[in-house]
This record gives sequence, structure tokens and C-alpha cells, in this order.
Amino acid sequence: MAARGFLKLLEYAERSRHATATGKDQGQTDEVWSGVSFRLMGLNFLARMGEVVEVLSIPRYTVVPGVQPWMRGVSNVRGRLLPIMDLPVFFEMESKIAESHRRILVVDMYEVFSGMVVDEVQGVQHFPVKNYAAEPVDRVPESVRPYLEGAFWKEGHYWNVFNMSRLIQEPRFVQASVA
Repeated sequence: MAARGFLKLLEYAERSRHATATGKDQGQTDEVWSGVSFRLMGLNFLARMGEVVEVLSIPRYTVVPGVQPWMRGVSNVRGRLLPIMDLPVFFEMESKIAESHRRILVVDMYEVFSGMVVDEVQGVQHFPVKNYAAEPVDRVPESVRPYLEGAFWKEGHYWNVFNMSRLIQEPRFVQASVA
């Protein structure tokens, strides 16, 4: 199952690379930034390529008592326990997307292995670095802003850069148990 998810990301990356290979001038291209694109609460976001190790459908999971409402539970993914966190609930919002269409972005860094439930994953996107803006777009809820580091503009849309590393180091995120 993991191999399929990784192969799908590679396929998305290759298709996206071909789609953004416009504007070549004698073999030269603009510098590009790449990230895994996803939607959350109707907004476009990007996670750095190295921050997402896998994309999954929501697997069966076991509910854990005594945890925050945004921690759905844990799932056994190839012999490892994957805590599953619902990002809209973490940000005190509610997803309107059917459960069967939602996906999990798996992160594995700083000794944290965790799955983040998002509304949709669109695959790998490439953006010209010149289209970067240091500030996220205005529509982003205040609860999400601390985890953003700018945005890219492409084809009439902003894509906010979501820092997964910052999220998993957040004390509120790490402390999933109810006090």
C-alpha cells in the first residue's frame, strides 16, 4: 500500500514537472519550489517535499480514550502505530468533505510519526520561486497562520506553504492527552 502511495506521488510529480516546463529559453528554466499540495477547509496548501513521506486513504483505526477530539486514534500501518490527527478539528473547524474522499499526509520527522487528515491531496506541485510571497493570503483562519510561511501564486490561485515541522513541534499538538 505504501509503495502505491509513493508511486502515485512520483507520477504526480512527473506530470506536474511536464506541465510547468513552460517558458524554457535555450534549455534554461526558472528556479522552482516543489511541494505536496492539499486542501483544507476550502483552501490550498503546500507541504515541503521532505515533510510528507506518504499519502494514505484513511485506514481503520482504534479510538483512544482520554485524548483531544482532534486525535482520531491509532492505526497499524505496516507494523508501526500511526497516530491519526484530524487537522480541521485541531484548528477548531469542521470538514464538509465526505470521509471516503479525505486523505492522510504521513509525516516522519523529529521522532514523530503521525498522520494528518486533510480534505484532499492533489499531488506534487511545482512553483516558480519568483511567484513566492512572504505572507500567507488573507482568507487563512487565525488558528492556521502560525504554521504558514508564505504562499505561491499559480494559475489564478494562492497556495499557502504549511510548515508540518512547526506543527509537530507545537506543544498543544504533541500533548494529545486530555489533562
